[in-house]
Amino acid sequence: MSSNTISLKTSDGAISEASPTLTKNMKTVQTIIGEADADVSIIPLLNVSSSHINKIIEYQTLSDDGKEKEFSVEELNNDEVKEFLLAVHYLNMESLFELLTGVVADRIKNKNVGYVREYFGVENDFTPKEEAEVRQRNSWTFKGDEVEPDE
Repeated sequence: MSSNTISLKTSDGAISEASPTLTKNMKTVQTIIGEADADVSIIPLLNVSSSHINKIIEYQTLSDDGKEKEFSVEELNNDEVKEFLLAVHYLNMESLFELLTGVVADRIKNKNVGYVREYFGVENDFTPKEEAEVRQRNSWTFKGDEVEPDE
């Protein structure tokens, strides 16, 4: 790897070239570089796809230019946002992770329990009787929950 670029190999086999400036906030990459005995030619990113690394590089480029507010993930569906969040978590990129957790929070805001369970893939382990008891005991938390949210 030349001193001007870092080669990142994604889980789907694609290799992306990035400058050290673009990878400075990828703590996982920095750790690999720091712990390598010799010059590492390609850094494998087993939990990051090529579409994720492209989006990450887009974010970091905008961030370096002070334009991170221009970054958007609106085109990503819920599953894609969650996968992207996991990739960013793997790379340990704090600012992008915080941005994406905010996106997830906005997407589940004012949604009912069923929607949030479905969003996160959580199975309802309450019996109908147990759920009715919880809803009665904590009725204030379920106010408006009977309305299905817009997608």
